[in-house]
Amino acid sequence: MTTMKNTNSSSSKLALLSHIKYEHLVAGISGGVTSTLILHPLDLIKIRFAVNDGRTTTVPRYDGLGSAFVTIFKKEGLRGLYRGVTPNVWGSGSAWGFYFLFYNAIKTWIQGGNAQTALGPGLHMLAAAEAGVLTLVMTNPIWVVKTRLCLQYSGDQLSENKMYNGMVDGLRKIYRTEGIRGLYKGFVPGMFGVSHGALQFMTYEEMKNKYNQYRNLPIDIKLSTMEYLTFAAISKLIAAGATYPYQVVRARLQDHHRSYDGAWHCIKETWRFEGARGFYKGLKPNLVRVVPATMITFLTYENVSHYLLRHSQLWSDQCTAGFLERNRISDKGWSEPIKEESPTPFEQLLSDKGFAKYGSDIENTNVGRGE
Repeated sequence: MTTMKNTNSSSSKLALLSHIKYEHLVAGISGGVTSTLILHPLDLIKIRFAVNDGRTTTVPRYDGLGSAFVTIFKKEGLRGLYRGVTPNVWGSGSAWGFYFLFYNAIKTWIQGGNAQTALGPGLHMLAAAEAGVLTLVMTNPIWVVKTRLCLQYSGDQLSENKMYNGMVDGLRKIYRTEGIRGLYKGFVPGMFGVSHGALQFMTYEEMKNKYNQYRNLPIDIKLSTMEYLTFAAISKLIAAGATYPYQVVRARLQDHHRSYDGAWHCIKETWRFEGARGFYKGLKPNLVRVVPATMITFLTYENVSHYLLRHSQLWSDQCTAGFLERNRISDKGWSEPIKEESPTPFEQLLSDKGFAKYGSDIENTNVGRGE
């Protein structure tokens, strides 16, 4: 019985692994990197708004989105607006790449390998949540460094161990001074953030499926640019509005200018000094950033993934056709190389003597019958 369970478990894992396709990884990375390079300044401003609790005098204060953009550009230049862009590119690219990779593998596994099988909202959320947890485990250290780089201000009076020259330097210093725990700060509220991705992907998939079913088209058919952009924007607005407070808590836990005892302590302090409004600080610049970012990411992903999957299928079909052309399937069930039949020396001898053209004609002659 135990052996059968182990066998079934191994078969299930192999079935899941068989649905992993690199095309989704490459397409996800492409979308994440593209949107990050275009919209990173808005991400930096959002983070600075989110951690500004009004009690830390060393943190600059901005009157609004435009004011923040102008102030940072005047004091720190273009480089200041792109502070932390390297880990953001790494983080966003890898996060979207892994997310789409895991999500599509899990979704296809649930579908039993049939992309035409429509899943319900619950199964879409399950696949997205599982993909989110796996992605967070792999990318949280990158987000910690990215947040801290975005929160390095000109004139900061921090110790050498808290000043980072880049992503690698940040990872090294955090690990040396705070250990693994430092690299996974904000992980708990990040787990709540899994609900953000689950809600977004569920909404996005359901809108696509219902739209295609309404038009009597396959659910995995390629849509137009405007259709992808519309579905991406709506799904992001719904998810962002519902789950934004966790991002504020996570950013404050990762900020090295202040120290909290944990997520619950951060929540209590935010509520105590700022009320409900404190949990939505930075929402406006966040929406200005994440909605276009999601539109760019999803549009890039959908087009790149369809392109790669189509060409991968064409290449596979060509390889199969070439193989079948060079080989034929025998009646015994295995492949045999095609070869032209030619007479053996014995058959040639018979032919030369006029007894038979080929060996198969021997039975029609008197040779071998003793006559």
